[in-house]
Parts: sequence; structure tokens; C-alpha cells
Amino acid sequence: MKDIDIILPVYNEEAGIALFDQTLRRVLDNLRDRYRCQLIYVVDRSRDRSFAILKQLAAQHGNTTVLHLSRRFGHQMSLIAGIDRAHGDAAIMMDSDLQHPPELIPALLEQFEKGYDIVHSVRTYDRSTGFLKRLTSGMFYRLQNSLSPVEIPEGVADFRLVSRKVLEQFQRGIREHNQFLRGLFQWIGFESAYVPFVCKQRAAGHTKYNLSRLLAFFSDGIISFSRVPLRAAILGGLLLSLFSLIYGVYLVVDYMLRGGFPKGYTSLILTILFVGGLQLTLMGVIGEYIGHIFDEVKNRPLYVVQEVFEVQNDAPRSLSGV
Repeated sequence: MKDIDIILPVYNEEAGIALFDQTLRRVLDNLRDRYRCQLIYVVDRSRDRSFAILKQLAAQHGNTTVLHLSRRFGHQMSLIAGIDRAHGDAAIMMDSDLQHPPELIPALLEQFEKGYDIVHSVRTYDRSTGFLKRLTSGMFYRLQNSLSPVEIPEGVADFRLVSRKVLEQFQRGIREHNQFLRGLFQWIGFESAYVPFVCKQRAAGHTKYNLSRLLAFFSDGIISFSRVPLRAAILGGLLLSLFSLIYGVYLVVDYMLRGGFPKGYTSLILTILFVGGLQLTLMGVIGEYIGHIFDEVKNRPLYVVQEVFEVQNDAPRSLSGV
């Protein structure tokens, strides 16, 4: 039998966490003849009763570890906390809101048994998903792939299976402070497979990704893998310098041919505003990279665990509690 860890980030999921836990354990119960499954819930300092509910579920069913982080470190760091806690033959990462269907786990394990070290899930949306959501999701992957040398297939989600050897690389070697896991699991290589699934609506609660968090997520993805923005800043500066040189030659020739002081107060002000805005933009791009460097050199912990609640149950008891 193989040991499988299920890594489950949680943030304010009080309304639906019990239903998710029940659904997940029902699926895992059908796999108990081949796999020993350990649930690792990582509570990202929720403001509701998620941690208390998970402790009750762990005490009831066993085979569960609940990590309570000291503050909100974000979805990606919650996954890293779970990765650091995993010691099985493989680990499966998935969200705990039922948008990542537990019923897909057997398909992931099937690919793992064929020898794949990373099994990605590829998300598609059903008809109930709004047009804007589908549009922005597609734009994210297209922009990410156009600016980064790491190709991320459209629809790849943070619902994946990774083998023991991949886990060890993240536990020992990959310790970045601004981790973009969708890109890192493509960058790291190894034999990979892809399993499609239809993303369902949330069972309860609401999404935790607002516009600002989505933009920060996109920014981390670009800065972690691409120097294109920096090169674009260099190119923009060179083009602006070339334009200024051509315009300067034009003004000198115009002055020599027509005489008098050249007119152009309006164009001068517009040029100053344009160049000033461009400089601030380029400084912002450079500042983002410097900010990431600053995070790395401080070398603070990636996350802090405030409390660990763990219940092991080696007795032959149904994981679904039946």
C-alpha cells in the first residue's frame, strides 16, 4: 500500500468545509484497499470557525492533521506548509470548496501509477460560469505565456498530484518567498500528465480572490519567471532617446531654415508629462523586482504555524465515518 497525503488550504470556509470533508472522505474510502490517505488541512488564519470545525472532524475520523497559521500568508504559502508536512509516496493538492472535485482523485492516482511524477488537472468551465470569468482566465494564461519562458497550459490549476521526489525538491531546494506554484511545477520538469475536469460552482461561501489579489498573483507569476518587463524598460528608454534625438535634429534644422525661436510650449509640456509618466512606470517595474529580491535576502520563514492538531487512527475504521 502507498501513502498519499492530501494537502488542503482553507481560508474562511466555515459554510462548506464539513460538506467538502464528507465528500472527500467518501471518495478516499473507496481507495482504502490500495492507499493510506492522510489529510493535511492548512488553515490560513481564518476569521470564522474553520479551524474549530476541522478539529472536530479530525477527532471524529482520524488520519488528519490541521495546521493553523499565525496570520494570513496566502494560498501559495498554505500549499507550501502542506508540502513541508507531507511524507507520503505522493501528495495531492486541491482547494477545499468543491470546485476541485474529489471524484477526480482516482484519475490522478491512475496516472501516478503509470510512472508520472506530476499529474496536473486542467480546468474547463461549465455553461453557468460567466463570460467575464472565462475571458479573464484565458487572458491570464496568454499574457503569462507571452511574457515568460515557462509555458503553462491554459486551464492548469492548483489541483495536482506530485510524487515523493518532487516533494523533496520543494522541501529542500525551492524555498522562494514569492512562489508561483503553477509555474514552478512546470519549470521543475519531470514526467508530467494532464487530466481534464469541469470546474463546478462553489458549494458554499464566496471566492477569496478579488481584483487586487488576482493582479498580485499575476505579477508574482511574471516576475518569478521573466525578465521581459526589464528588457521592455530598456527598449522603451532606447526608443524614447532615439525619438528625442530625431526631434532635436528636426528643431535645429527648422530653426536654421525659418529662424526665430521654435514654437511648441504645448508639445514641450506634453513631452515632459509623457517622459515623467514613463519613468515612474519603469521605476515601478524595477521596484517590483527589487522588492522580490528584498524578500529573499531577509530570509524570513515562508510561513509560521501557530498550532498543530493531529489525530492518527491506525485502526481499520472507515474514513467516511460510516
